[in-house]
Amino acid sequence: MLGHETATAAPGTARTTGRDEVFQVEEHGIDPIPDAERHGSAKDVFWLWFGSNLTFTYVINGALAVAFGLSFWQATAVVVIGGLAFLAIGAAGLSGVRTGTATLVVSRAAFGRRGNWPAGLLNWIVGIGYTVVNTVVGTLALEAFLADLGWSGGHAPRALALAVTLTLTFAVALWGHATVQFAERWMAYVLAVGFAALVVLVLPGADTSAAAPGAPAWSLAFVVVLAGPFSYLPMPADYTRYLPRTTSLKAVTRSAALGGFLSSVALGVAGAAAATQADMTDAVAGTESLLPGWFQPLFLALVLGGSVTNSIITLYSSSLNLQVLGIPWSRARAIVISAAVTAAGSLGALFLTDFTTSLLSFLSLLIIVFAPWGGVFLADMVLRRCAYDSAGLHADAGGPYWYRSGWHPAGLTALLAGLVFSALTCDSELWTGPLVAPLGGADLTLLGAAVSALVYVLLARGRVTPHRP
Repeated sequence: MLGHETATAAPGTARTTGRDEVFQVEEHGIDPIPDAERHGSAKDVFWLWFGSNLTFTYVINGALAVAFGLSFWQATAVVVIGGLAFLAIGAAGLSGVRTGTATLVVSRAAFGRRGNWPAGLLNWIVGIGYTVVNTVVGTLALEAFLADLGWSGGHAPRALALAVTLTLTFAVALWGHATVQFAERWMAYVLAVGFAALVVLVLPGADTSAAAPGAPAWSLAFVVVLAGPFSYLPMPADYTRYLPRTTSLKAVTRSAALGGFLSSVALGVAGAAAATQADMTDAVAGTESLLPGWFQPLFLALVLGGSVTNSIITLYSSSLNLQVLGIPWSRARAIVISAAVTAAGSLGALFLTDFTTSLLSFLSLLIIVFAPWGGVFLADMVLRRCAYDSAGLHADAGGPYWYRSGWHPAGLTALLAGLVFSALTCDSELWTGPLVAPLGGADLTLLGAAVSALVYVLLARGRVTPHRP
């Protein structure tokens, strides 16, 4: 366990005492983690991504793929391809090992010190949105459990369920990095056994008959399934920044990818199987109807636990994100803002709107933002070979990432190109791009990442190079 060495503050950050201990409030924020305070190994990254993705949201995603018109096997293929996207998440974590700081600090290299702010704000909104989604899923599960105990009717059970879910999430995220890692690992042990039982109970009854869906069904399924992994792109370095610089970069990528792949694919396949047997309009109730009575209370506990494990990492990262945006507070204080916004969004989703419709619309729109952002970030990381000037990333003015008055024209132009392409080809409940109809109803939002990456490489190649100390 770490001691209490004094950390050397980077330009623009406060001097702090390093501490990363379980059930102690983490004192570091986005300031670089000194080498003397780094610890852990690549296997920690496996447990983080494995545990945080044992969430019922992936069951919903698999069910939605079938709802769009895909057969069980077709939906399974989409889910597996979606799971492979965690390779990009693992690779993005390399920047944390190299720099000792958060992902959205590293992205200043791609967009500029000031140019990073708009993208940082959008990604904060995305992170809070996913926290709301998982909070609502957990709340509905706990409400159903209370109903089984005989307490139903009115808003009181749902309000209590929301309060419990938020409290569990906030407490762990507030303590910080070490507690997050600890909680994800131990909750993964329990949730993995429970969800494995769920898969065994649901999978045998799947209807494996063939289907002949059109292009729109395939594209919508890919958008929904890939939205989960892609939404993590602004986060991986947040959880690798404490790893020693000597940590194998291949091991970090492999561990993160395997963790996210195993949990997301297993639950996605379970969702696809459930959707061929039951009405999944209310996914929790639909899945519960397929289970034996003795397992139903355990199932609801699994849904609650999975929502909390996922919300913990998104809420934790949101506090670092707020520091990147310039909130002059410690990480622990900044997290209160994110928790308050999450609570407000959850209240609206639970008491003012139809959740299933809102979820579909939300997932379909999210990729307009983080697919193009991820394309630029990953392209920049490749061009630099993940070698950054750590001090320059934290410089308030001047330095290698100041570019034109704090704005990087290449990064922002590429991001805008990707956003425009994604918006023009998006097909969701809230927005349908003008190119969707000419494309036969296909949703090509995902290709916004490729567009932004290509534009960035064309504009920045030769000018963006690895930092050489």
